[in-house]
Amino acid sequence: MNLLVNKIVNKLRKKKLTISIVESCTGGLLSSYLTSIPNVSEIYIMGLIAYSNKSKNSLLNIPKKTLLKHGTVSRQTCVLMVQNLNKLARTDVSISTTGIAGPSGGTTKKPVGLIYVGIKIKKKIVCKKFLIKNKSRNFIQKETVKKTLRLLFNLVS
Repeated sequence: MNLLVNKIVNKLRKKKLTISIVESCTGGLLSSYLTSIPNVSEIYIMGLIAYSNKSKNSLLNIPKKTLLKHGTVSRQTCVLMVQNLNKLARTDVSISTTGIAGPSGGTTKKPVGLIYVGIKIKKKIVCKKFLIKNKSRNFIQKETVKKTLRLLFNLVS
């Protein structure tokens, strides 16, 4: 995964694109991978962990109505997270992750391993839904980071 992170950081540097990240289910793991690269501060502007609904509402202005109607783990919340982070950080690229890493917290409608990843590049927003079928919290978090990095790499290529 480190090779992929290096490639992404180099692409962002070459294109002079800045990046910000808001994480929920990955709890800072994605930011950790990016900040392991020397001198990434040239492009990495901000990383937030908005884990609770309260923080999503107070830091990112996600309406309580949206959280109640659609849930924390939803396309609607993921898109609002990435849009509102982008307004806050004013970066070229913004990323959001939200999901159920488990081992508990899942339902039949929203099982453990349900993940949403939002990426905003300039004016374009992509929101992908993933279902990672492994009950290990650690595996789900790492797999979410991998999927996010692959998606980001493809979007900035």
